Amino acid sequence: MEQHHRPDQTNSTTAPANPLIRKLEQRDTLAPEEKQALDKAMARGRIKEFRTKEEMVREHDEPSFSTLLLDGWAARYKSLSDGRRQMLAFHISGDFVDLHAFPLKVQDHSVVALTPCKVVLVPHEALNEITENFPHLTRLLWVSTLIDGAIVREWLLSTGRRSAIEHVANLMCETYTRLQAIGLAKADEFNFPLTQAELGDALGISTVHVNRVLQDLRKEGLITWKGDRIEINDWDRLCALADFDPTYLHLDQRPR
Repeated sequence: MEQHHRPDQTNSTTAPANPLIRKLEQRDTLAPEEKQALDKAMARGRIKEFRTKEEMVREHDEPSFSTLLLDGWAARYKSLSDGRRQMLAFHISGDFVDLHAFPLKVQDHSVVALTPCKVVLVPHEALNEITENFPHLTRLLWVSTLIDGAIVREWLLSTGRRSAIEHVANLMCETYTRLQAIGLAKADEFNFPLTQAELGDALGISTVHVNRVLQDLRKEGLITWKGDRIEINDWDRLCALADFDPTYLHLDQRPR
């Protein structure tokens, strides 16, 4: 059987004080002055907390800040006028959930808290100073928005061409890999605080179908889901089922 690369297991399971720095340093080395600029930008922001299911960002808003997720889980989504929604990505610690709204000005989708969330609202003025004074750091922030787009493309592929069980398997591989990269997953185990209904909104299938797929994954001995924790019982087989290729997450560190 083909062996699939397992994410690095050496990372600490404790996130750093500035999770954005941890995330960016997965892709390239930051100079001390760049880290200082990020710390200063965050220091100018306002800390805010959101309750589970509370909207963090609303479609059609014109924010004067970008929302950096410090702790918790959130989801990017679009909805129809009758309330049906499609989740487009999950956000975890270190993610700017609406960085694109800085140059675009108008928010074209919404972001909801899936768990209690703590964020910092970084003023666009502070981000503008970074773009004018730190070109390399600007490119890394740009990379973050490009990766957001890459994740949406992978989800679109899953929705259009993967079966439901392949889709779930791919999502599990992606989530574990992303969490492991920032030190928030243990070996073969990670937090997954979603309901089956929310998972259905991400997969585009009914809750009943979600339950059936999860039972199939358990029967195959691939995962164990208890409460908010998922244990991966066979990484290689899960990756093979998902046809998982982490290239789109761009976790390689290189000059950018």
